[in-house]
Amino acid sequence: MIRHLYRLCPQPWLLLRLGLLHAVLAVLQGLLLALLVPILRALLRAEPDFAAAEPWLFTGAIGLLVYAVLTMIASPVGFAASMQLAAQLRHHVMRHVTTLPLGWFTADRKARLARALTADVGCVAQLAVTIGAPAITCVLVSATILAVVFAVDLRLALLLLAVVPVAYVTLRHAGRVASAAEIELEAAATEIAARAIELGQAQPVLRAAGRGETGGERLREALDEHRRSYRRGLGRSTLPDLGYTAVVMAGLLAVLVLGARMLLVGALSVADTVAWMVLAVRFFEPLGALIDLVGALRAMDNAMTRLEEIFHAPALPRSADPVRRVERASVEFSRVSYAYTDTPALSEVSFVCPPGTTTALVGASGSGKTTVTRLIARFFDVDAGVVRVGGVDVRDLDPEVLMNEIAIVFQDVYLFDATIEENLRLARPEATREELLIAARAARLDEVVERLPNGWQTRVGEAGAQLSGGERQRVSIARAFLKQARIVLIDEAGSALDPENERAIGHAIAELARDRERTVIVIAHRPTTLASADQVVSLAGGRVVETGAPDELRRAGGVFARLYHQYEQTRGWCIAARRDATRSASP
Repeated sequence: MIRHLYRLCPQPWLLLRLGLLHAVLAVLQGLLLALLVPILRALLRAEPDFAAAEPWLFTGAIGLLVYAVLTMIASPVGFAASMQLAAQLRHHVMRHVTTLPLGWFTADRKARLARALTADVGCVAQLAVTIGAPAITCVLVSATILAVVFAVDLRLALLLLAVVPVAYVTLRHAGRVASAAEIELEAAATEIAARAIELGQAQPVLRAAGRGETGGERLREALDEHRRSYRRGLGRSTLPDLGYTAVVMAGLLAVLVLGARMLLVGALSVADTVAWMVLAVRFFEPLGALIDLVGALRAMDNAMTRLEEIFHAPALPRSADPVRRVERASVEFSRVSYAYTDTPALSEVSFVCPPGTTTALVGASGSGKTTVTRLIARFFDVDAGVVRVGGVDVRDLDPEVLMNEIAIVFQDVYLFDATIEENLRLARPEATREELLIAARAARLDEVVERLPNGWQTRVGEAGAQLSGGERQRVSIARAFLKQARIVLIDEAGSALDPENERAIGHAIAELARDRERTVIVIAHRPTTLASADQVVSLAGGRVVETGAPDELRRAGGVFARLYHQYEQTRGWCIAARRDATRSASP
């Protein structure tokens, strides 16, 4: 477990110092107890020899002073080690997850990641100090006393030693039971966290369905299961824990009986018997305390295992000699295939987006449009074929260089719970105020800012909940303008918006495409967006079925023409009010 902890900790030096400090304290405690032997031998005789006891008493006083000083040092070192370990682990986890492909972030794994950053990291950091240090002390105090007794009386030492393997086997069994119970309890706790998040996020749906008060059934079930898991764990752990305690108590009883018998038959002096009783009690006391620590130690070990599972998740591979410059803003797919599961999302896809052009990706839902944009940004790696940016395989590009060249406008925009300005500056924190205003005007975000009570300093709420969908899209497009990336990927930016926001976002996308040094790839079906495209790539079933200029494909009567006409027809739809006409009877 100690190797497990030091392997997991990125910089274990402070933790190592704390462990060594507690090891010294434990050994010193055992040695101070050992001084009882010469002191009692000098004092508990027919004629006490205070002169013989004086050097040992003086040594003991110095030892107690050193012990007190080291104990005072250990407390701040322990707090510092705990805080440093927690910070290191959280940074280590976050650095690693930013290198993982997006396919790793399933709903279950996102919940597991949240638990890892909160519960698991906190558990490891706290228990490594509050439980790990006492565990080291318990083991080393007993070991030091055993070594001292070996030096004093071999018979008594062998009796103490005989208890150790039985206690060890019993303790390991209790630890395995506690570990299994903790794993089950943690799974139940993770389910509670997931259901609580679900309950909060689903409030609009639950209330609309008239289940605002009863919609927490799944959460209540999770809470009930957590309680049952806790009871099952207690039930399973009771017998092993009592068994270990019985072994320790039986060992102590045997030692006390043997010591008393040896005293009665004259095989042991009164001084040695008293010292022996004290040492025996101090040998078994920390051993008995281990049963109170083993559950927490197993919990810490399980938490470390869960953290290691995240660290062992394979990151996207990096080139040993990455390309650090993109010469031109071109995008090329060459016979690209990719599958999220067993069903291919893309098959043998090939097309080229020359620098400074706008390419529209069209196709039915599930045709692979979004997958194309994700592969360009290297959220995943292709299963076959090559994706090139600037003529270079994206797998050979430095990831930072690639992301600096790309701006992405997602269909579902996520905004942080900060001000509009802070959310916009994510694209370029060093941008000037003038650059900020230019980007806002280009994305029609200035109209939104002007009507908000606090303007740029308006907080947008969690995930941007204080803004409408169209307003969030304008923030996202403004980010693309502010970033000044040469390649812009737009994923259904105008879907499901009101006419005003649709027009504003359509104008903003057209403004993005107007810059002939910028390559734009947009997923859209609206005629206003398609009219500004230099070429259209039609996808169906994960394959390219058409490529060409919009006018050419409209006349060709293929997939693009069919989707285009369907959208044109839907623009004319309206909800007609039914009017009741009264018909008067004619004579």
